[in-house]
Amino acid sequence: MTTTLAHQVTEADPVRRWRFDELLRAGYDACDALVLSGRADVDLHGAAALLRNGCPADLAIRILL
Repeated sequence: MTTTLAHQVTEADPVRRWRFDELLRAGYDACDALVLSGRADVDLHGAAALLRNGCPADLAIRILL
């Protein structure tokens, strides 16, 4: 359900779609990736690095937002 909604939201915006897909690949769930992908103030590489370095996703979200 969330993934379907995410595809609908990101369909018209190729940059947001790319960011969403990258955040999914980094390990965020679809809901968190959708929120983060829409925030221009969130550094994509920084968001991915948090998870890659062992930060739990819920803490990474709190840090990023």
